[in-house]
This record gives sequence, structure tokens and C-alpha cells, in this order.
Amino acid sequence: MTKQFFLLLFILVAAQCRLALHCSAQQILDLGLDDARRHALEHNTSLANAGLSVDNARAQLREAVAQGLPQVSATVDYSNFFGSTVSLGNFPGMEIEFNPTSNLGISVSQIIFSGSYIVGVQSAKLYREMMETNREKTRNDILAQVTQAYCLCLISERMQGVVRDNLKNMQDMLDKSKALLDAGMSEELDHDQLTVQVSMLSDALRAADRQTELSRNMLRLHLGLTAEQEIRLTDDIETIVATTDFDGALAQPFSLEMHPEYRMMALQSDIAKRQLRMQQSSFLPTIAGFYNFTEKLLKPEFDITPKHVIGLNLSLPLFTSGARLSRIDQANVELRIAENQKKLLSQELQLREKQLRFNLNNAMEQYESQRANLRVSRKVHAGMKLKFEQGMISGLDLTTANNNFLQAENSYLTALLQLMEAQVEFARLRNSLAE
Repeated sequence: MTKQFFLLLFILVAAQCRLALHCSAQQILDLGLDDARRHALEHNTSLANAGLSVDNARAQLREAVAQGLPQVSATVDYSNFFGSTVSLGNFPGMEIEFNPTSNLGISVSQIIFSGSYIVGVQSAKLYREMMETNREKTRNDILAQVTQAYCLCLISERMQGVVRDNLKNMQDMLDKSKALLDAGMSEELDHDQLTVQVSMLSDALRAADRQTELSRNMLRLHLGLTAEQEIRLTDDIETIVATTDFDGALAQPFSLEMHPEYRMMALQSDIAKRQLRMQQSSFLPTIAGFYNFTEKLLKPEFDITPKHVIGLNLSLPLFTSGARLSRIDQANVELRIAENQKKLLSQELQLREKQLRFNLNNAMEQYESQRANLRVSRKVHAGMKLKFEQGMISGLDLTTANNNFLQAENSYLTALLQLMEAQVEFARLRNSLAE
């Protein structure tokens, strides 16, 4: 019985440990760049709000259309006159008593012509299109932000690894220098130089750790993740660069209609035109048809009210002391402002495209230059390290070579980051960021 009890206890503990390990493994979210983009599109709050704005605009359009469709209403009333009577002249006995009455009424109305209604529906359609374009712009911005944050994380981790490996190598060199110093085969100055270098690298590693965590938190924010969610990036920054078609992006022509912001401005201009037409349509009449049905639930003794009534209603404002003309003038001014803003944005986008094209070309040249410099710096650093181990150079020479190597790594990674940022901004302007 005791053996069975301990066996059962062992199985339960093992199962709990396995479950804990499984849950711990689930806490780490593996993300490639495409995975990160898709995750952001599904969970980013800004994009979700843009989608809700589209839903709201569609509901407003349905409301605007419904105002011109048949409207049906029903009423029920009850009246009690507390036995009141009315006398018909001086004839005795000719008195009519007011009995309680109750009516059931159904009314149907339909707009036949209304300039304001027509323009209002058109404006609601344009507003819906503008919200859909805004959602597209938000999507494009999120893809750009996620791509940039992902690349920044990769570069921060890469720099963190470079500093960590370099610190380990310099610590090994410091240990060897200490052994040589104790044996009288090295100068104390070399040991001191290496000690200072190790201390500086330790500070640099702590700074790299902070930068890596900061970049990860920025990526978590764009992905809609909590601060506690652990993430692991599975793509390599150099692979991303190698698979990006920079020349193809530069070869594509630019059109203003590619940019969602320009299309939104064009829609705002169209809405301003519709608002002007709406004010102008206030001079037109409004024609509506109606049908009323009345059923007497409690009838009076004398009733000549017909059950069915059908008719037309024409409304024409004749004089408003110039208020309508003032509203037309205001709408004209708003239209001119919208047209000027559209023209200004067109000029800004064309200049921005020219500048971003230049930035991308320059970033490509800088990247190639820094990559070549890094290859040379690695060879020099490896050679200087070997010479130091053979006692051919001093610790100062090794420290200088090591600093040059770290500077080359930093310059290379900076050029790589600038290249990806330039490419993303160029693609964002063209609305060509792929999911």
C-alpha cells in the first residue's frame, strides 16, 4: 500500500512538472518578421479603432439613406370630456353630449424630392470612403512601425552579442596578461590597459542590455503584447536585407494616388463640394407624399372624419434674411481651403518622394562601404590579437585595435539600420509594404 502511494505521488509530481514546463514554454512567442506583421494587424489597438470607425461610417450611411425611405408611425389616443355638452342654438333638447373618444392612427410618409437628402447621402458615402482609406493608412503605418521595431531589436541583439563576445575575449586576454605579469614576462602598463578596456566593455554591455530591452518593449507595444510577454525573434537582419529588393523599389514610378493621405485629402475636398451643393440646394423645394389612416375605437355621436387621407406636401423657404447666402459663402471658403490643402499636400509628397529616394540610394552606398570596412577591421583585429599573444605588440596597441573593431561593428550596424529605415519609409510613402 505504501509503495502504491509513493508511486502515485511520484506520477502526480512528474505531471505537474511537465505541465509547468509546458506552460513556461508557451510563454515565449517565436516571431519572424512576417509573423510580427500579421500579429500586429490582428491585435494592434489603433488598427482596431480604425476598423470601428469604418463600421460607424457605414452605420451613418445607412441612417442617411433610411431618412429618404418610407417612414411609418402609429398613434393611439383617448379623450374624455367628463359629460360636457354643447347646445345647438335656442332649440330645446338640441344638446349634444361629448362622449369619450379613442383613435388609432397610422401615418406613412415618403420624400419625393429633397436636394439636401440627395447631397447628404452622397456626403455620407464619401465619409465612409474616407474612413476606409484612413484604415488603409493606419495599416500601412503599423506595418512600417513593426518592421522598423523588429529590425531595431535584431540590431540591438546583434550589438549586444558583439560586445559580450568582445568582453569575453578581452577578459581572457586580461587573465593571460596577469599570468605573464606574475611571471615577469609582461609590463604592468599592458595589464592596466587591458583592465581599463574590460571595465569599459562591461559598461558598454550594460548599455547594450538596456537598449535591447527598450527595443523589445517598443516592439511589444506595436504588437499589442503585454510587458510580461517573452518574445524570440527568429529572423536574421542580414537575411532580411539580402531578400529585400531595393533596386526594384527604386525602379517603380510614384503616383500621388498611391498615398492614402493624399486620397483622404481628395475625399475631404469632395465632401466640401458636397457641402456647398447642400447649401445651394436649400433654395429648392422639398416635396413629400403622405398617407394617413384613422380608425375610431370609441366613436362620438357625430363624426365626419374620413378614415383615409392621401396628399402631397411642398415646402419652399421664401425669405431667410440672407442666412442661406451666408452659409453658401462659408461653404465656398471651406472648399477653397480644402483645395489649397490638397495642392500643398501634393507638393509635399512629391518632395518627400524625391528626398526618400535620395536617402535610400545613400543608405545603400553607406551599407556597402561599412560592410567592406568591417571585413577589413575583423582581419586587423584578429591579427593584432595574435601578435599580442606572441608578445609582439603592447596592450595599448591591442586596446586601440579592439576599439577600432567595435567602432567598425557599430558603424556597420548603424548603416544597416539606416538602410532598412530608408527602405521602409520609401515603401510607406508608396503604400507598398507587404503583409
